[in-house]
Amino acid sequence: MRQAIAEAADASSRTIGFIVWRTKQILTDREGSGTVEFPSRATLYRLFDKLAVGTHATGSARTRRSIALRPTGPFGEVPASAPGELMQIDSTPLDVLVRLDDGIAEKVELTAMVDIATRSITAAVLRPTTKAADASALLARSVTPETMRPGWSEALRMSRSVLPHRRLLTLDERLEHAAARPVIVPETIVCDHGKVFVSNNFRASCRYLGINLQPAHKATPTDKGTIEKTLGSVATLFAQFVAGYTGSTTDRRGRKLEDGPLWSLPELQNLLDEWIIAVWQTRAHDGLRDPDAPKRAFSPNEKYTTLLESCGYVPVPLNGEDYIELLPERWQAINAYGIRIKHRTYDDRELGPLRRQHSGVTEKKGLWEIHHDPYDISRIWVRDRRRQQWITVFWKHLHRVGVPFGEMAWDRACEQVPGGTEEQIADAAAALLKRAHNGPDSESDRSAKRSRRDRRVAARTRATAPEEKHDEPPPLPETTEEDTGDTLAEVIPLGLFDPLEDPWSRR
Repeated sequence: MRQAIAEAADASSRTIGFIVWRTKQILTDREGSGTVEFPSRATLYRLFDKLAVGTHATGSARTRRSIALRPTGPFGEVPASAPGELMQIDSTPLDVLVRLDDGIAEKVELTAMVDIATRSITAAVLRPTTKAADASALLARSVTPETMRPGWSEALRMSRSVLPHRRLLTLDERLEHAAARPVIVPETIVCDHGKVFVSNNFRASCRYLGINLQPAHKATPTDKGTIEKTLGSVATLFAQFVAGYTGSTTDRRGRKLEDGPLWSLPELQNLLDEWIIAVWQTRAHDGLRDPDAPKRAFSPNEKYTTLLESCGYVPVPLNGEDYIELLPERWQAINAYGIRIKHRTYDDRELGPLRRQHSGVTEKKGLWEIHHDPYDISRIWVRDRRRQQWITVFWKHLHRVGVPFGEMAWDRACEQVPGGTEEQIADAAAALLKRAHNGPDSESDRSAKRSRRDRRVAARTRATAPEEKHDEPPPLPETTEEDTGDTLAEVIPLGLFDPLEDPWSRR
């Protein structure tokens, strides 16, 4: 019967009758048919009650698998006495529906990182689907102060909290308008074997920031129990109070949640960031007790302030090139026509001296290092090791699409135009985004109804679209009529970029 109970660990949940039947089958196969005399049914059921204690053999399959993965010996704990000395990262679906563009209601994934010494949530990101770039963004957010946002209470400022704002401000000017969330630089990060965290991009980002990445043992959630518990606390302390809460399982889910009021993805992200600062960082944590006064439990901010007295603080400012370094990388050749990625051609005049040339990296067979943003395919960055700088290269057919979009929309457009040219795929992607922008009741959409997958792709693309940023042009030298000898023509300035403007209404 112990063997039958152990076999049920990874199987679907069944009744006690099946365990008893399987027990008889094991004995029959071992001893032979007709040679085993079984006790009564009531006796077998009583035996099962004793042997199955704490195994959830007939209960929740998820709980049963979690119990089966626990180590047999006593639990250990790696001590952490300084902020950032040991941190854990993980991703999980958030039990909340969000309203994406075009009316799509869908669950999102939460990726968060927690500091073991202070139990501080240093960063948390919501995405429709977590990518390696999102995990790298967590690293950047952890070492960057959280700036106060419009609508937040003044009580959330770092200057109003228990954090030593004045002393830290002398070391880091970025904290002047920061919210009450500690800035922690990771030294070691423990993660599971999810493809996002073991990807080459996340490993390269950790190497760039000097972070030691430590994957946990496979199928051993106890190696990172703190982040597992923290994500569960986010569900009980935050998610269940949000409109559109779905519950942890299908039997806990309400009815017609899609028809009710739902937050958009940016709004929910803003609420989560505010909750972390206002609630989590100021809430007394049972795992942060003072050894000299066990009855007192510290909050994450209080524990950070205490440890800062002995550990100190060193700011790590990031610039634009650091942002490029954290993006996913790939290695390709620079041909005469430029660089081609997934049927997209990128080209620029600065690539002239590099075309059909060896990059100097023999380990990569002379290919060139290229970084790209999966949420914005409008440009890529090529590392020029000769001049020690990055070259920004734009997509050749960027003018065909009026708004930024990512890999998901491009892949969907490739499926709609099998074997099509680059121009045809670009036009298909533009048409997909245009239909999403116009809405289901527009004239252009009445003749051709969109599939649910098209709507999901368009909604996810718009939810993760980056904000457009334009560099200010250098100031022009001042000239006078005496300098030129002619009358100056009327200067017509360019209009300002409006992110809310319909990009297809321009003529």
